[in-house]
Amino acid sequence: MKPVVVIPTYNEKENVAAMAEAVLAILPPEGKVLFCDDNSPDGTGAIIDGLCAAEPRIQVLHREKKEGLGRAYVAGFARALAMGATHVVEMDCDFSHDPKDVARMLEASADADVVIGSRYVKGGKCVGWPFKRWAISRAGGIFIRIVLGLPVKDPTGGFKCFTRAALETLGDFSTIRSFGYSFQMEMNFRMWKAGLRLKEIPITFAERRAGYSKISGSIAVETLKMVWKLRVQG
Repeated sequence: MKPVVVIPTYNEKENVAAMAEAVLAILPPEGKVLFCDDNSPDGTGAIIDGLCAAEPRIQVLHREKKEGLGRAYVAGFARALAMGATHVVEMDCDFSHDPKDVARMLEASADADVVIGSRYVKGGKCVGWPFKRWAISRAGGIFIRIVLGLPVKDPTGGFKCFTRAALETLGDFSTIRSFGYSFQMEMNFRMWKAGLRLKEIPITFAERRAGYSKISGSIAVETLKMVWKLRVQG
């Protein structure tokens, strides 16, 4: 197993070093961490360069500008496959996703093509969220499931493990339309439509440790539009 953990960054200088250390501690010796930095103005990219110089299992893909989470992941997935990854894990850099869960996701991939870290299956939960935010997230997930028929209880979650074969079903990723956070939902939908095996395992999603959230009100609008595009156009 040669997993590559892909972590997009934009202004995450407080988190990158600790995140790299925590993930590498969980991965097998052949595993690597790939940061995808969108030219962070706070110097995150330079910090990652220093980490790479000290540890060859850490790599970075420097991107010229911020184009959205979806574009960062697409670029990161392509690089991870070129690096020879057998499994590709995606996760946030702010410790809202627990690095210790990476091992559980890799283990679960033995009988699944896509493993989804889920906040809304039995045993999953959110910590540090106000009720309003939880309710919007939960209602949005139910809406997506109804409109698309997607058998996933947490369709917008961003903690996943893909097998190499699963990602290769998408070819060069040119069919992916989402630029922002709706990428998570679209990937689940396309994997499901391709007949791949999706499996949810419970995770605890915690509010970020440091830095600031990139979530905005426009995300709900973007996701709503993409739901209907996928429903109509497939």
